[in-house]
This record gives sequence, structure tokens and C-alpha cells, in this order.
Amino acid sequence: MRSLFTSVRMRLLVLALLPMLVLLPLLLGSTVWRWSGKVDALLVNKVTGDLTIADQYLARLVDRSGERVDAVARSAVFRDALREGTTDAFLDSERQRLGLDFLYLAAGEGAPLGFAAADWPVIAEAIEGRARSAVDIFSARELDAVNPDLPGRAQIPLVPTRAAVPTDRDAETRGMVIHSAAPATLPGGAPGALVGGLLLNSNLDFIDTINALVYREQSLPQGSQGTATLFLEDVRVSTNVRLFENVRALGTRVSAEVRAQVLGEGRTWLDSAFVVNDWYVSAYEPIVDSRGDRVGMLYVGFLEAPFVQAKRNSIAALIVAFLLIAALSVPVFLRWAGHIFRPLEHMTRTIARVEQGDLSARNGTRPEAGEIAQVAAHLDHLLDQLQARDRALRDWAESLETRVEQRTADLRDANRRLERTTERLIMSEKLAAVGEITASVAHEINNPVAVIQGNLDLARNELGAAADLVHEEFRLIDDQVYRIGVIVSKLLQFARPEEFSGAADALDPGEVVRDCLVLTRHQLEGAGITPQLTLEPTSAVRISRTELQQVIVNLVLNAAHAMPDGGTLSIAVSGSGDTVRLVIQDEGVGMPPEVLARIFDPFYTTKLARGTGLGLSISQQLVSQAGGQISASSEPGTGSRFEISLPAVDPA
Repeated sequence: MRSLFTSVRMRLLVLALLPMLVLLPLLLGSTVWRWSGKVDALLVNKVTGDLTIADQYLARLVDRSGERVDAVARSAVFRDALREGTTDAFLDSERQRLGLDFLYLAAGEGAPLGFAAADWPVIAEAIEGRARSAVDIFSARELDAVNPDLPGRAQIPLVPTRAAVPTDRDAETRGMVIHSAAPATLPGGAPGALVGGLLLNSNLDFIDTINALVYREQSLPQGSQGTATLFLEDVRVSTNVRLFENVRALGTRVSAEVRAQVLGEGRTWLDSAFVVNDWYVSAYEPIVDSRGDRVGMLYVGFLEAPFVQAKRNSIAALIVAFLLIAALSVPVFLRWAGHIFRPLEHMTRTIARVEQGDLSARNGTRPEAGEIAQVAAHLDHLLDQLQARDRALRDWAESLETRVEQRTADLRDANRRLERTTERLIMSEKLAAVGEITASVAHEINNPVAVIQGNLDLARNELGAAADLVHEEFRLIDDQVYRIGVIVSKLLQFARPEEFSGAADALDPGEVVRDCLVLTRHQLEGAGITPQLTLEPTSAVRISRTELQQVIVNLVLNAAHAMPDGGTLSIAVSGSGDTVRLVIQDEGVGMPPEVLARIFDPFYTTKLARGTGLGLSISQQLVSQAGGQISASSEPGTGSRFEISLPAVDPA
């Protein structure tokens, strides 16, 4: 592969194909990237214009509401109704004619319904002589005050919405109202205000009119869909976005990201956004009430998917066209280059064969004339000379190698015999010494064990019924005497390494742990250590009881040595699937990484004169023989953690 890319032919081909295979794709890629950016900018410009239309319609609706209320307040019929005392009937008929949800007369000291002029800038300005109309938010109580039917119409259950700000509310009870007021002169010349309003919650005619104005027929490509929504804060209170085919997404909420930018910062959102259940090219702008607070949002947008698909189709068409052009032109370049570089390729193959050891490789005579053919003939002549010299060197090397091999053959045989003899001698000496020591130690241990067992039986007979008080201690002594006997037996087996057979019994690891805590209670109490035992129901494990006791006792005593100031020793037994885990964790001094890496090495110890360095090594060997694993983790100052994993006994 390396020679392929360093050949003259390949380099010239790369130079010839570079514009088509590299520069042209880069040019197409940058063009597509710029084109995609311009398409995205056009979509944003379109949705910006759509938002402008929707905003103008909403502003016009607010202004028209104020103009209508002002026209009623200035009418002679209204003054006649005030003079004749028929104001309520007149205002009710005018409310129905204008399509308002409420219309009432407010005095300077406050409306009869409890609306103080100071609380509503719209009313306050009307009483001062200036008509005003704005979007305000009414609470459920205020809606009920102006029209008892409005709280029910305004209430919208909240629908859980992905990516929205979390809320504890389950319904939106407030109402978004186009709030209009015009100056009115009361009988006696007192200033007042004629106040009217239109509830926008669930006002589908209003939102559908905006959608029809913004997204006329044929204004969007096939497959796209325009939508418009009015938000009370971040809740959709009027929308033509669908949750399902015929179910509008009332009560769903805008994403937290859009809410933060539009309501939190007061900036218009012009970008893609996830709306209910799909991605839309979206525009959101804040709605400000009469007090200057941001209380809602106006949204328009259209489905992004058709435009994305159109861009993908265009990019795919460009890629296919490029591949077709490349597929047609590249073979032409390759064929043309083959005629030019064929002699050079023959020389390259010949040199490669020579490098692999074939000195008989030649270019041969070629009918082509030219400088490259002359170079090929000269190369063949050089290869003839090289082959002759190589043959002479090989003959001389073979004769020299034969003489050296004859001189060294005897030396190699003698050396091998000496190495085998030395290895056998060292092994025999080691086994003899170890066997003699272990047999002697085993014999010396058997005598005091027999005395202990005999005196234990005598103590039981002498104590009689009183022996029941220390029954558990006697049982543990029996177990440990038996354990000593097993250990002695293993020492004798080591001294006489014949084959033994037999399977370990299935036992409860939790019971073994409890026995081991009894055995080590004196050491733990003397060190001020409190054992904390956690036993979960587990399967049995198949291991020798004495071997498991030996492992646990060794780990417990190591933990006691690691906690000279006392502390808590945690021991936990748990089961998971086909594995039983035993974890022993202390609060001791811990171990640095370099010590942790060697703790299972034979004869490695940090206890100086107090240890042999075999405890953890033997423990690891016993656990491995049972098919399990033992691992350790530790940090200086935080204690150490040893975990034993043993295979659970199959219940079948």
C-alpha cells in the first residue's frame, strides 16, 4: 500500500484526478452549505413576515375593540339611556351586537363589580379622558365578576408537555382578555368609563382567522402546514395546532428554552422549535399587558419537514450526478495513464520481486522504444551482475556455516545436559527440605491437638449439664480442632504429594462468617473495633468450610491490624444470580497503589516481624481453587475493601 501511493504513476494520477475527486466535492459541499444557509434564512424571513401579519391583526383587533367601545360611549343613545335609567338593558344589547363578552359602566370611585380604577391602567386612563385598549390577564374571580359564564370558558386543563418548565398546576384558570375602556360622562357630570372586553381563551374563530390570513392557500409547499397560537404565559389557550387529527393542543405548553428567551428576556424567537409533536419553523413574540408586563406570546409557524426533505433530495441529486460523472471519467484517465506508465510498472514489479529474494526477475525485452525502455534494459544488466555476486557469497556462507555448526554442536548438547541436571538437582533439594520440614511440623502439631481434644472431652464430662452454658464455645473449639487436623493433613499431603480426591461440601457463607466473628472476637474487642454484619439470603457455595474460615479470619485480622485506633469493620454477604459475594471493608490506614499491587505476592508483607506474607497469597489460592475470585481496593487514609466472589451452588 505504501509503494502504491509513492509511485510516480499514482502521484501523477492524483494530480490529474485531484480537481474532480477533491476540489469539486469541496466546491459542491461549500455551495450546498451556503445554499442550505440561504434556504434557512429565507424560511426565517418568511416566518418573520408571517409573525408581522399576525401581530398586525392582533393589534388591529385590539384597536377595533377600543374604537367600538369608544363609539358607544360617545353615542347619543348611550347618553339617553343614562338619562332615562335604562343603561343595563342598553349595554347588554350593545354587548351582543359588538360580540363582546362583557360591557359595563365604571364610576370614578370604582365599578360596581369591584374593579378599582387604580388596579387597571386601561380604566384609569379612560376616567381621565383617554380611551385605551390592551390585552390584560383576568383571574377566575375577576372573570366571574364581569360575566359568570367566563370562568368555565376560560378554564383549560394542562397537558403534560415534553421540554416544558415543570409545574404543579393541573389547569389554567386565568383568562386573556382584550380589555377596552372609553371616557363616559355620568349623570351630574362625574367622570366615568365604559369598559368592554373579549375573552381570547379557546377563541378558535380568532386564531383560525389569523391562520387563514397568514397562510393562504398555496402559500406553503405540499406537505407543509401553517399554525398559529396564542399563549397565556407558556400555556396554549387558543391554537390550531393538533394533538391528534381533530383534537387541538389546548393546554399544552411551550418549551423552557423558548419561554426563557421570549417571556424571560423579551426577545423574539426566530428559529426551529419543537411544537407539541413535530418540528416547525417558528416565530414567537411577547405580548405585553396594560401594565407593561410580559403576560403571553403570539406564535406562527409551519412544518419544517417538507423543506428539510426537499434539501435532502437536492443534495442527493447532486451527489448522484457527481458519482455518475466520476464513474464515467475516472476509467478514461486510468486507461490513458496505463499506456504511458506500463514500462515503468514492469520495472517496479521486477524490483519488488528482487527485494523479496527472487534475483532471477527481469524486465525482458520490450518492443517499446524510448528512455524508459532503455532504463529497463540497463536495470536487467545490473541485476545479472548482482545475481552472480550473490551466488558466490552464498556458496562461501554455506561452507562457513557448516564448519561453525560442526564446532558448536557438541557444545550445545553439553550445555543442554548440564541445564537439565542442574534443574533436577535444585528441585530435588527443595522438595526434600520442604517435605522434611512440613512432616516434622505436622507431627509436632498433632500431639497438642490430641491433648486439647482429650481435655475438651474431659471438661464436658466433668461439667455435665453446666457444659450447656458454653455449648457454642465447645462447638467452636471442636470445629477449630478439626480445622487444625485438616491443615495438618494438608501439610502431610504436601510432604507426601500423592493424589487425593473428594469434593467440598455446599455450605452457607453467612454461617461461616458468624463463626469467624466469634473466633476473632477477642482481637476485635481488644482493638476497639465494632463489627457490622449484613447478611442477605444467598445460595450455598461449594468450598471447604475450613478453607473459607481461613480466608475470612485472615482478612478480619488484617483489617484489625490496619485499624490501630479502632473503628467499624463492615462485613456483607449478598447474592446476585449465580454468584455469591462477600465484602469486608475497614476504616483503617489504607494502602498506597504500589503496596496494593503486590499484596497477593507470596512472602510480601507490610507487618515486618509480625507477618510471613503468605496470608493473602494462600487466601487467593484457596478462593481460586473453589472457582472464585478475590479482589482488593484501597486508598491511603480511607480504608481497604476486599471482595470475594464464589460461584453459587446450582439449586437443581
